[in-house]
Amino acid sequence: MSGSAEIVAVIPARGGSKGIPRKNLREVGGVPLIVRAIRSARASDSVDRVVVTTDDAEIRAVALAAGADVVDRPETIAGDEASSEAALLHALDALDDRGVSTRILVFIQATSPFIDTDALEGAIARVDGGEADVVFAAVETHAFLWRLGDEGATGINHDHSFRPRRQDREPQWQETGAFYVMRAAGFRERGYRFFGSVGVAAVDERYAMEIDTPEQLAAASALASVIDPAQGGVRSIDVDAVVTDFDGVHTDDRVLVGEDGSEFVTANRSDGMGVRLLREAGVTVLILSTEVNPVVAARGRKLRVEVLQGLDDKATALTEWAAANAIPLDRVAYVGNDVNDLGCLAIVGWPVAVADAHPLVISAARVILTRRGGDGAVRELAELALPNREGTA
Repeated sequence: MSGSAEIVAVIPARGGSKGIPRKNLREVGGVPLIVRAIRSARASDSVDRVVVTTDDAEIRAVALAAGADVVDRPETIAGDEASSEAALLHALDALDDRGVSTRILVFIQATSPFIDTDALEGAIARVDGGEADVVFAAVETHAFLWRLGDEGATGINHDHSFRPRRQDREPQWQETGAFYVMRAAGFRERGYRFFGSVGVAAVDERYAMEIDTPEQLAAASALASVIDPAQGGVRSIDVDAVVTDFDGVHTDDRVLVGEDGSEFVTANRSDGMGVRLLREAGVTVLILSTEVNPVVAARGRKLRVEVLQGLDDKATALTEWAAANAIPLDRVAYVGNDVNDLGCLAIVGWPVAVADAHPLVISAARVILTRRGGDGAVRELAELALPNREGTA
């Protein structure tokens, strides 16, 4: 094997799942679970390589697009009864065959949508520095646990005849399942993830969610905009095109109707400046609208951007437009506010919601703006995109 031994993050992601079909490709906050795991691993400065081990062609393609290496997992260790340890050991052997020596194995589970990258980085440092052989993510708990048997419930970690206060009880630690960092040689020798000196990487309860049921998936999606650093913490996006809905994005979604049926809306001048700055920076701008309204065309002419309106299927129109302009969909930001935007949000690299968007749009978004539609939302999005363009501040 050539080169120095690496710190390798391995993410097992098989195609099958009983509780949630195609679970590893399901989205939280507009991002597939497998992609969220890859991004968390790549966010660690210590990780040299991110590897997804899978038996599924679609997961393989998504993982490669997200910047991970892939190990093809054989069917014999891809069924419901296969252990994570078997997949990890196979991945290490496959990397050996490629000339990659692994010093520290970082086992990340895609079913944990929220990973504390600072805690992960700290765990790697502890193992790499010899402080522990294994460090795993865990949350502090003072819960009273019970076992239910034929004769009723029995206390497990407490005497049920005595109820000490929380502050008087010694804390225990519950695995979150998010990550396990271990010496690769020790793992290979033992064949299981806990060996030698074991340490805990304490994480906040926000990062303790693990998805095994549809209810947990729904809960994670609802919470993503609140607890996911990739939502409120985004400071810039790197795109080649910005595509926007019109009503509820460029406007506040209200309309004034005259006696003759003519309609009037209010647009924000700061949004107009945002569009201008994007155009000058070389970012293509497109307005998509379901409605056919002369005011949309007029605003497009004023902004000097292309407008497509009267669309029954906005996602198909966006796909065809992107192909005609040779712009990959993963290089597109789409900002919307209502349910007819969900199709577009699902196919772009940067799904964006205005602050007052419908809850389903909020759940599907990777970025949630602080501005409401018609109140500078497009300008805010422009400012996120501009730092990545040459010649802009």
